[in-house]
Amino acid sequence: MSANAELRMDQLPSDPLLHILSFLGFRDLIHCSFVSRRLYDLSKHNPLWRSLCCKHWLLTEADQLQSGASWHCLFRRYYVDLGRYLQYYPGLKKAWEQLMVFLQQRCPRMIASLKDGATEVELNDIEVQIGCRLPDDYRCSYRIHNGQKLVIPGLMGSMSLSNHYRSEVLLDVETAAGGFQQRKGMRRCLPLTFCFHTGVSQYMALEPAEGRRVYESFYPCPDQTAQDPSAIDMFITGSSFFEWFTSYVHNVVTGEYPIIRDQIFRYVHEDGCVETTGDITVSVSTSFLPELSSVHPPHFFFTYRIRMEMSVAASSEASCQLDSRYWKITTSDGNVEEVQGPGVVGEFPVMTPGKVHEYASCTTFSTPTEYMEGHYTFHRLANKEEVFQVAIPRFHMTCPPFREPLVRTQKVASSASRFDRDDDFCDEDDFGHQRGINMAARGSSDLRETSSSWKPDRQYAKSQND
Repeated sequence: MSANAELRMDQLPSDPLLHILSFLGFRDLIHCSFVSRRLYDLSKHNPLWRSLCCKHWLLTEADQLQSGASWHCLFRRYYVDLGRYLQYYPGLKKAWEQLMVFLQQRCPRMIASLKDGATEVELNDIEVQIGCRLPDDYRCSYRIHNGQKLVIPGLMGSMSLSNHYRSEVLLDVETAAGGFQQRKGMRRCLPLTFCFHTGVSQYMALEPAEGRRVYESFYPCPDQTAQDPSAIDMFITGSSFFEWFTSYVHNVVTGEYPIIRDQIFRYVHEDGCVETTGDITVSVSTSFLPELSSVHPPHFFFTYRIRMEMSVAASSEASCQLDSRYWKITTSDGNVEEVQGPGVVGEFPVMTPGKVHEYASCTTFSTPTEYMEGHYTFHRLANKEEVFQVAIPRFHMTCPPFREPLVRTQKVASSASRFDRDDDFCDEDDFGHQRGINMAARGSSDLRETSSSWKPDRQYAKSQND
């Protein structure tokens, strides 16, 4: 071959050429098919499209065999149907598959409540009905599963205290459209979830209106101090549907959220929040309850779940009974409160080798960040005179970000110019008027006031909840 002779790529042997083509995306592979007849033939090579089908559509050999089509034809079929969702489909499909496997193992009765995916026509009709565009990540997820039947327990997490129960259903798109909000303070907001017991819903903003950012998800929280009923604060739960749903699924399938009585409980365990004293290990997880909290006035409600476990290797002489508890509570403004009392939630658990005791309690705050720590006092069963303390690790309680409505923001700005004073319980950050704090309880009358103004017109089956 002469020194100045050129070697065209399509003159390469098939094996190295196919290897080069395997690094191309599907669009570049299609472009190559127009270069020459040989590249056209090679670009249809089945293994090339097999890897692309696995990457973009998460298809398996079983899917391909069932379809009876080549990998190239199968890719085209999926692209025609779901091509607009290419950016979101792999992540959402993987999240749904992981969630289904997890539910089958841990919460099998929830599987039957999931609905088949909606069609493009059905989603388009919903957009016409509400007069608003649905984001592509939302549409993509609802093509896979159209939410959940209106049953309990809800897919999007539960919480139970002695006199309070919440379980959020992931609404199907038709029911969600029935709750689409046009009222002042909640304009252009689509409900994502609904709880039959509390009436609480998480919403997604479909337009950047009234201080909200487009497509962010949130719990609405009426301003209890404002005369204007449209002054609604927001506890932010996600910046987009994709982030909101996939982060929730990650917490579920990785075991971050515990499964209690076949339900997903949204307790969060802080890294390192475990402490062992002798044979007893104590760990703590916490959860924020938006339906029992308010930004104005600043009352923020937390529940915490304590797990005590005695080592199976402990001797029988180590058996003991809890007598009392002591808490040291530190608020973000530096105030310290000490609380002590007999037992825990009215109980005096006995710990024996291998025994696990768990209980849940709650607390309220009015400052941005707080933490609690303390100890339990035990006595040995074999010798009541032998008294010792078991440490409770420090655990933090921090309110999720929240944002004030535009109507209040404007009033606060006007008020600040007159009185020249700062807000005394939270600071602004990079989100403008989005802030973070902690929580406090309200009565049942407040629950009624914060409930959604709509309720799905469907029958539902209650679970047996202890």
